[in-house]
Amino acid sequence: MATISREFTHVHVEQPGAPSVMTMAQSTLAMPAEGQVTIKVYAAGVNGPDIKQRVGAYPPPAGASPIIGLEVAGEIVALADDVTQCQVGDKVCALVPGGGYAELVNTYAAHCLPIPTGYSFVQAAALPETFFTVWGNLFIRGGLKAGETVLIHGGSGGIGTTAIQMASRLGAKVFATSGSDEKCQYCLDQGASVAINYNEQQFVEPILAATEGVGVNVIMDIAGGDFINENLKAIATEGRMVSVAMQRGPQATIDIFRIMAKRVVWTGSTLRPQSVANKAQIAQGLAEHVWPLLNNGDMNIPIDSVFPFSQVVKAHELMESGKHKGKIVLDLQA
Repeated sequence: MATISREFTHVHVEQPGAPSVMTMAQSTLAMPAEGQVTIKVYAAGVNGPDIKQRVGAYPPPAGASPIIGLEVAGEIVALADDVTQCQVGDKVCALVPGGGYAELVNTYAAHCLPIPTGYSFVQAAALPETFFTVWGNLFIRGGLKAGETVLIHGGSGGIGTTAIQMASRLGAKVFATSGSDEKCQYCLDQGASVAINYNEQQFVEPILAATEGVGVNVIMDIAGGDFINENLKAIATEGRMVSVAMQRGPQATIDIFRIMAKRVVWTGSTLRPQSVANKAQIAQGLAEHVWPLLNNGDMNIPIDSVFPFSQVVKAHELMESGKHKGKIVLDLQA
């Protein structure tokens, strides 16, 4: 195993609160455990769960680093003795169970993917968390297939952008919602066939009109709350609805008969607590089906803003404002 300094700088949260609670601190990283690698981080993605962790609403699972951050890009600098699929010096992007806002992080080798052709570290850092989330929910749990229709709420965010591109490139017809006409145009630019401004009109009627009354086969929902019952109106018979967030609230009044009458399957998941094996399965699916689209340029996730590591507070302020379109990334080399 290569010998490196285990001292590193990372973002520290003394107590839950506003973005200003984040400061820089120094720590010593443990050696990688069985199946793990150590990555020297050059860029880290900023995501909604990071905000929730900072305010104390999304604690890390047992054994995970308490440092915020779920996705990174960088260079492997150390390996556990049992790791054979990676080598020191490999340039990778990776899903991490925590610890992404740091100069060094340990994660599982099975959760690393190569930097796509032509991608910078900043571009690659915008991929893992949303790609794992979308593939695991929309394609594994939701079973989306080519030729089907899908409704994606919050289409202009990181998850929405990824879902629109991935679904459309793999042969589905995409409907999306977002909160402004500008963001709806952005959704169309990413590959949606129809984009609906939910602040201007209800989304159910346009979807039923566009599907000749049938509804959509799959719904990927980040909204929750009052959108759930509307989803059940817009979904097709034998449809599948996948919940991945609750931006409009965790509670909903449900017309259970619609679920029964349409034989709807309603599922959902959170990514972080899933097993190492489950995440490895998602990584394998991405490598087989999605990474070729990145390598040949058929997918290209837009990055809204890049902040130097020292400006992590500003990055979180932008994320909380909801004004971004696409991903927000921290550049540790800036």
